[in-house]
Amino acid sequence: MTMNASPRDYGRVAVLLGGQSAERAVSLKSGAAVIAALRDAGVDAHAVDTAEGNLHERLVNGGFARAFIALHGRGGEDGVMQGMLETLCMPYTGSGVLGSALGMDKLRTKQVWQSAGIPTPAYSLLCNAEDVDAVRDSLQYPVIVKPSHEGSSIGIAKVESTTALLQAWREAARFDGNVLVEQWIDGVEYTAGILGDTALPLIRLETPHVFYDYAAKYQVDTTRYIIPCGLDAGQERQLQQLSLDAFRAVGAHGWGRVDFMLDGAGRPWFIEVNTVPGLTDHSLVPMAAKANGMDFGELVLQILDNSFGRSGTGCEEDQHAEG
Repeated sequence: MTMNASPRDYGRVAVLLGGQSAERAVSLKSGAAVIAALRDAGVDAHAVDTAEGNLHERLVNGGFARAFIALHGRGGEDGVMQGMLETLCMPYTGSGVLGSALGMDKLRTKQVWQSAGIPTPAYSLLCNAEDVDAVRDSLQYPVIVKPSHEGSSIGIAKVESTTALLQAWREAARFDGNVLVEQWIDGVEYTAGILGDTALPLIRLETPHVFYDYAAKYQVDTTRYIIPCGLDAGQERQLQQLSLDAFRAVGAHGWGRVDFMLDGAGRPWFIEVNTVPGLTDHSLVPMAAKANGMDFGELVLQILDNSFGRSGTGCEEDQHAEG
């Protein structure tokens, strides 16, 4: 793959990492991998932990030309950081304010998908114990309970009966006032990495855990990542296009990931969008990119290329330098 920019074209790059969300540890790993890859390519990349003080001042006075966002979760993936960077007229990677905010909000993502005809499991919103009481006897178990604004499967639990629902809601409510209870889909989980206008090869996920939880994602070696995914070529192309449609429906762009299930009848059910998915040694987008002939360094540079041409409303447009 030929990149459109030489290392000097990127200027001084702030790799935003860490932060204060529940996904801080994963973000630190992603950011470290990004910095190593950028420096190996000759890019002047520097770590900026957004949890440290005076972030605005550090970005303004740091001589940075652009930002690579390697933040996961709230405060980095939800439009907040993107909005600040736009006020600074600093180009950045990934989705903008709208796509980031919607993608981080599982409730609004599902509402947008429903309006766009993207299949997604039935759900209810739980804001308090009274909501739990109101729906507990009408649900078709099993269900899955999850915070509306967390990633990396944090706070998620599978619930088999009415007696376990209240405790699962309490656990999820530790992370978010808005909790979703969603119909459990019996089937196989897939993920589609998105890079620009392309859906990367699908990955089928298999884990001995009840579902693809935090430990299965980051801590154990028992998860199987099957690529090629085993679907016939025509079905895979259809699901890649539907994944692109689901990604674009929430206003996401640049790069990211879309997760979905195929039930026993082969019907897809879309679960969530990740606008800043992981970039660790266990991460899915790098795996899919590799299967598409792109190594990690090339992937990171292509994501960084996404920052050209976007400097925020009212800012002088950042032009892609000729390499």
